[in-house]
Amino acid sequence: MTTAPADDTRWLTDEEQRIWRAYMHAVTLLEDHLDRQLQRDAGMPHVYYGLLVQLAEAPQRRLRMTELAMRAKITRSRLSHAVARLEKNGWVRREDCPSDKRGQLAVLTEQGYAVLSDTAPGHVAAVRQALFDRLTPEQQKSLGEIMSIIAEGLQPSEAGADLPWLR
Repeated sequence: MTTAPADDTRWLTDEEQRIWRAYMHAVTLLEDHLDRQLQRDAGMPHVYYGLLVQLAEAPQRRLRMTELAMRAKITRSRLSHAVARLEKNGWVRREDCPSDKRGQLAVLTEQGYAVLSDTAPGHVAAVRQALFDRLTPEQQKSLGEIMSIIAEGLQPSEAGADLPWLR
């Protein structure tokens, strides 16, 4: 494995290092906070809640598995495992895709929709308490703009990119 000479490395400044560490610390704590809230209130991890939300917002509450993996930014393997757990709970079912014999659809069941509806108020309260209530409206706007810039810069546009949902 080759590494670049140390003099070519653009090391973070002390201020950049402080910002980076604060960001990583906050993201880790926020994800843990939301995960614990959802586990306590609904017996599901945050990623499963996100899948239910994606399905609830989709036409006819159904999405191709590949589309769901792409929206959730997770591997197909991880999605398959998650959907199997959600199926076991009766919250999601799989259907064959009518337009592609190889494809499958994930479908939000009525029971899954009810669980999502019951869980959403507590989740929104947790998000509001952990994030939005701590920021001024100007800070909220700045955070949204910053995160959009970062996401746009990281979203691969070239064909054949190494994307989690293609693995």
